[in-house]
Amino acid sequence: MAEYDLLLKNGTCVLPWGVLITDIAVRDGRIAGLGSFDSALGDEVIECSGLHVLPGLIDPHVHARDPGDPLVETLETATKGAVLGGLCSIFDMPNTAPPLFTAADLDAKREQAKAQSWCDIGFYVAAGQPNLNELEALEQQANVCAVKLFAGGAKGHLLVPDDESIEKALRNGRRRICFHAEDEYRVQERKALYTSGDPHRLHQDWRDVECAMLGTQRIVALARKVGRPVHILHVSTAEELDYLRVCRDIATVELLVNHLTQSDEAYDRLGGYAVMNPPIRSERHREAAWKAIADGSVDVIGSDHAPHSRAAKEHPWPDTAAGLTGVQTLVPIMLDHASAGRLSLSRLVDLMSAGPARVYGVPTKGRIAAGYDADFTIVDMQHERRIEDSWIAAPCGWTPFDGHLCKGWPRMTILRGRTVMRDDELQGTPGGRPVPFLGTGQA
Repeated sequence: MAEYDLLLKNGTCVLPWGVLITDIAVRDGRIAGLGSFDSALGDEVIECSGLHVLPGLIDPHVHARDPGDPLVETLETATKGAVLGGLCSIFDMPNTAPPLFTAADLDAKREQAKAQSWCDIGFYVAAGQPNLNELEALEQQANVCAVKLFAGGAKGHLLVPDDESIEKALRNGRRRICFHAEDEYRVQERKALYTSGDPHRLHQDWRDVECAMLGTQRIVALARKVGRPVHILHVSTAEELDYLRVCRDIATVELLVNHLTQSDEAYDRLGGYAVMNPPIRSERHREAAWKAIADGSVDVIGSDHAPHSRAAKEHPWPDTAAGLTGVQTLVPIMLDHASAGRLSLSRLVDLMSAGPARVYGVPTKGRIAAGYDADFTIVDMQHERRIEDSWIAAPCGWTPFDGHLCKGWPRMTILRGRTVMRDDELQGTPGGRPVPFLGTGQA
């Protein structure tokens, strides 16, 4: 009888205490030990010589769009894209159609995920006018990663732009609450300055630096007033990053791969396929984002995967749908940045595994260590490959990184000891589970 369910042999493993070549033993979906297992038996043995073994990577910012339009994206296709791209877990945003506002909505999403998800998944609950008084109870529901509040960038009941309502949301709960922090009042004031058919490049002027700064400063001020920790999503400006460096006591920071990889030249190249909120900005802001990666003032990196149909992306600006695909390309793009020397693999793991686990409170993910979930992203740092639209699992079928050459590519995605992707091929059937978080019930 085998001692272990899985043995990973001779991989270059990115551990919390350093990078070293070691074996990893797995039993019952958890890491059983590290070291030399030359005489041990395993039901499955994977030779990892020449490959890097990372703790299972997490995308904490994904819009799976389900319920919504299945011709654009579904929960099943979004999670297929995740594991094909080397991700073990995603956290799914609540601005679906209809939004996720209630415990009943959450129950339905949880059951759907158990049947259809290829990776593990956590769920945001939307803060909106219908449920501001229920947020404390909702954030304690099983598998809720956080409450998400749209102070800008949303419509209808999802939009919570005023200080009184934001403060009410902050007072209803204790866990870290996540914000889309653009100032909606300034966005609407400036909208009248632009007309249909204007160049896409003006998107960064419409939703300008002051729009971002006003939103972030207001939210941090309210967080300090209430004493509630906040997480500022998709920070996009040098000014915000400078400001947030002195707010570590109350605020954590997310950057997007797009803001690290693209600058405003993308509008001329991609047109509507570069439009997202907050916008892609000038090179000055991209350089500031890399400085923040280097000095440790960023906590997590996400994709903000937010697919739309090609038709919606090709509307004349400013009516172009805002949002880009990204869950499948996040890992290859970041591996390419590591290959280019912009960050180490240890820092990448800190931002894409340990960081999300720490910020959101996932006790069994985020590191390769005994007792943790046996989630692994196994990558070949020497493999060069171009991202292509034809590779994308989302039904919308496009990526803003089509043609981008990456050095470094995910070879295997292992979820709780089970290989779910190997060399571009899905393995088995959907086996993802809802993620347990500290401070919530279990389901």
